[in-house]
Amino acid sequence: MQGSKSFERYLIREASTEDVPGMLEVFNYYVENSFAAYIETPVGPEFFQAIQSEKEQDEGGHFPFYVIEEESKIIGIGALRPYFPFPNFRHTGVVSYFILSGYRRKGLGSRMLEKLCMEAGKKKMKSLLANVSSKNEASLNFHLKYGFIECGRFREVGTKFGKCFDIIWLQKFLEQDQK
Repeated sequence: MQGSKSFERYLIREASTEDVPGMLEVFNYYVENSFAAYIETPVGPEFFQAIQSEKEQDEGGHFPFYVIEEESKIIGIGALRPYFPFPNFRHTGVVSYFILSGYRRKGLGSRMLEKLCMEAGKKKMKSLLANVSSKNEASLNFHLKYGFIECGRFREVGTKFGKCFDIIWLQKFLEQDQK
């Protein structure tokens, strides 16, 4: 595997409450600097606490929230959650991930997606969804590269930095033999 030695310094693991400050740094970077996070105002610790509570209440069991760590610094976050929290939708998940700007294009997004796909396979999910701003070409290209296809578009549903943007939904069907 190309660059596998460099991967050794990055750890993907489940997030803990001690990681919240680092998670906020990653997410709020995208709030303030891009269309990757849709909201316009930086969030506080309650943002991730609400996600944790939602995961714990889900009927489908625990849905992980991961961090990517380099030498005790959080440089990325990723999550798998159910599309809808109803049993008849348990075979479809939604993925999201954010990696600090200086660490992009190092294969970490690919590793996070692989981790989320493995977790989805363990939960017997058949497909994953991702929603991406039309102004985020890098993310759109990433998803298309890894087998997602566009399956829906809501036109001009959001505004940020004084510009309208579409929300594009993408879907990836998972291999049936995942365990």
